[in-house]
Amino acid sequence: MSNNSTYHIEISLNLKEIFMNGNSVIAKILKVEGVEWISCFPAQGLITAAAQEGIRPILCRQERAGVNIADGFTRVNNGEKIGVFTMQYGPGAENAFGGVAQAFAESVPILLLPGGAYTSQHGVPPGFQATDHYKGITKWSGYVNQVERIPELMKRAFTQLRNGSKGPVLLEIPTDIGEQEFPSKNFTYEPVKVIKSQADPADVKELVSTIFKAKCPMIYAGQGILYANASNELVEFAELTGIPVMSTLSGKSAFPENHPLYLGTGGNSTTLMAEHFRTTSDLIIGIGTSYTKSNFNAPVPENTTLAQVIDNVDFINKSYDIDLACIGDAKLVLKQMIEELKQVSGRKQHPNTENALKQINQLTKDFYNEWNPRLNSDETPLSPYRVLKELATTLDVSNTIITHDSGYPRDQFVPFWKSENPWGYIGWGKSTQLGYGLGLAIGAKIAKPEKTVVNIMGDASFGMAGLDIETAVRSKIPIITVVLNNGVMTNYTQPSPYLGYAAEKWDLHKLTGDYAKIADGLGAFSKKVKTPEEIAPAIKEALNANKTGQPALLEICSKEEVNVPRYYKEPYNWRHSGV
Repeated sequence: MSNNSTYHIEISLNLKEIFMNGNSVIAKILKVEGVEWISCFPAQGLITAAAQEGIRPILCRQERAGVNIADGFTRVNNGEKIGVFTMQYGPGAENAFGGVAQAFAESVPILLLPGGAYTSQHGVPPGFQATDHYKGITKWSGYVNQVERIPELMKRAFTQLRNGSKGPVLLEIPTDIGEQEFPSKNFTYEPVKVIKSQADPADVKELVSTIFKAKCPMIYAGQGILYANASNELVEFAELTGIPVMSTLSGKSAFPENHPLYLGTGGNSTTLMAEHFRTTSDLIIGIGTSYTKSNFNAPVPENTTLAQVIDNVDFINKSYDIDLACIGDAKLVLKQMIEELKQVSGRKQHPNTENALKQINQLTKDFYNEWNPRLNSDETPLSPYRVLKELATTLDVSNTIITHDSGYPRDQFVPFWKSENPWGYIGWGKSTQLGYGLGLAIGAKIAKPEKTVVNIMGDASFGMAGLDIETAVRSKIPIITVVLNNGVMTNYTQPSPYLGYAAEKWDLHKLTGDYAKIADGLGAFSKKVKTPEEIAPAIKEALNANKTGQPALLEICSKEEVNVPRYYKEPYNWRHSGV
């Protein structure tokens, strides 16, 4: 059912014939809001109620992973379909905390429905009150204190999920409220509408005028482009103006990365093209980005004019002083800018376009001349860059969704993987929890079963989340997991805050494990890869396993590779301040 539907849903029941409790009402509302499945871990009465409504429960092995699964599903659906996670009161809500913190950092709208203590025990130590404890990492958190208030509070929750800035929403359901009989024989519930707005036309006019006054403008595309489903408009605007585009890490894939105007991603690693234009542009036009200072966002140089198109005024002047702002939905504002552009410029591109394209072409050649030896490396243990190249040439990139994990797999893959479609790459990094990528991949595959979905993780990440490969096996969600096993925590022999002397004295940075055997024991197809010639055939075997509904894991015997494309000259502390 469309989220924008104005169709009025009325639920009318004769309670003498059909008993309906609080959990049943929640499940019915989820159904009306288009929820087809929920991620979960028991004990929680809502799981049974959801199943009775035809909503499929998918049980995870650990609550954090369950939240990550809901997260990946929401992202790939542009937030139009909402991932839901429900868990037990107490330990379930406690274990889910990390996953919710990650979703909050990445601005992902997911619905969390934890159980709660009996209302008579609410606020009694040492009970865990999810509503209170989660306030700092949710956009909105609520508490159901009366069963008859469920429709009202669910409406509030979905209003927050579908409108304004993105983030997790939580509604705590006390155990007795979930079990209580719903008091009304009739209640109505209408799906929440999405409310979007354009920018002030005067602000749009000023921004377009400023673009053509600038000598070397650049577009900085964020995740807001993806959530607004505005990639087509971004391409049209970029092509009309001829302005180059760099993406944020979370906005990676918002603009086709095989496009002549694409520069690369401004993350913890970057490209030579992106770095050149980042430091030479006199106008940066941020669209769908909060401009948050982070080690995983490219820093903005001083004395650069900053424009920002964003749907939430709270992000204006958050980390940087903004010179021009357009408040509105990215898709609608881009349409306004395109219309204004056609009137003002007569469809002429920016005067710097020809020069910019020449620079991009030359810088691209220089960039790959520098990194091709690693991308084509025949060394063993294997170079992660060679693995990346084999994945890119063996997979159908246009039909693939891929995500990194935290650390070096992220920094190595981000600059080189060229996504062709929105959400072809799920980028993240404002929080960097090891193991996040596996749950994201499972959720993405649920959202887009026709796509090949791949998560790249290191051996340390596998230790954090690897058992949820069994979730994919049991639930018949065929993803591909690539484990880069180099037997160490890469580059952790550095001094504090890394392991330093502890690594030197006790080998604290070294890890062990046979991950192919573990995956085999969990029911996945698995293969250990040791030579360059084995990589592509192993990928094809994994794809064939996926066709039968079986998840696959490829364990790559890789080297410790500490070289990544980092061209920033700003010190780390300057980049990270203000988060």
